[in-house]
Amino acid sequence: MEKTLVLVKPDAFKAGHTGDIIKIYEGAGLRLLAVRMMKMSKEVAAKHYEEHIGRPYYEELESFMTSGPILAMVLAGDNAIAKVRELNGKTDPKEAAEGTIRKLYAASKGENAVHASDSPESAAREIHIFFNETEIFD
Repeated sequence: MEKTLVLVKPDAFKAGHTGDIIKIYEGAGLRLLAVRMMKMSKEVAAKHYEEHIGRPYYEELESFMTSGPILAMVLAGDNAIAKVRELNGKTDPKEAAEGTIRKLYAASKGENAVHASDSPESAAREIHIFFNETEIFD
């Protein structure tokens, strides 16, 4: 059973789409193993997005991700990483397939409703930024 990290970003959280997003994941057979509502600090943003630090868009990304509450989740299932990324859709909601989370709930390419790990290595690293092992119920 593969695990992945998902973040419901401030735009989707503020718009009240968190429950709908969770329902999509669960409806696709993914199990919710951990959940935390929080406001991301600049320190957590720097750890989570470390590969983006120094790029022209980093300050805007950090500002957005620290602008309001987020919901961090660990989801699990067969091929969870690929399944979540398919359910999320392309980063730009204009290019996302119909019925995907970003097509339904993202405002723009920058405010795109959700984050998901892109590989098993990223998932292992990202999950432990937000959760310790005692908070993951598998």
